[in-house]
Amino acid sequence: MSDLTAIGFKRNDGEEATLGDYLGQVVLVVNTASKCGLTPQYEGLQRAYEEYREQGFTILAFPANDFAGQEPGTDEEIAEFCSVRYAVTFPLMSKISVAGPTRHPLYTELLRRRPKTDGTGADDPEVQWNFEKFLIDRDGEVVARFAPTVAPDDPAIRKAIEAQLERAAA
Repeated sequence: MSDLTAIGFKRNDGEEATLGDYLGQVVLVVNTASKCGLTPQYEGLQRAYEEYREQGFTILAFPANDFAGQEPGTDEEIAEFCSVRYAVTFPLMSKISVAGPTRHPLYTELLRRRPKTDGTGADDPEVQWNFEKFLIDRDGEVVARFAPTVAPDDPAIRKAIEAQLERAAA
């Protein structure tokens, strides 16, 4: 079994990182795109980040261009878009692939650990589309996976985040 927290990736600023850097926090990993019908979810993600970050919550956004070419920009263009259009302050990562033969090892491991999307009961061996969400507890374990159409302010996501924040604080 691969150690999920040891898999490396780059932040949007080019610095190396791992999920291990975020141990002790509840993390929502989201693959994002700036030209998608779901792009307005950035607003809900930012609201969740602002609401819960003081309790040890963060969001890691991984821009990806795997679906209909909806994230064509460079890391710099993506950062500017997120800042100007949605006032994003949660961490942005460098663009990666989340699907197919060039899928980043982080996403390979997330999918292996959580092959079912919560609420569907069906195996989803690939990321379905932009804005799919994986919830990781403070110990680095994947505890939930939400379909792209489940918005960040959906009660199911909020309840899952709150449960992890409460569990970890107990």
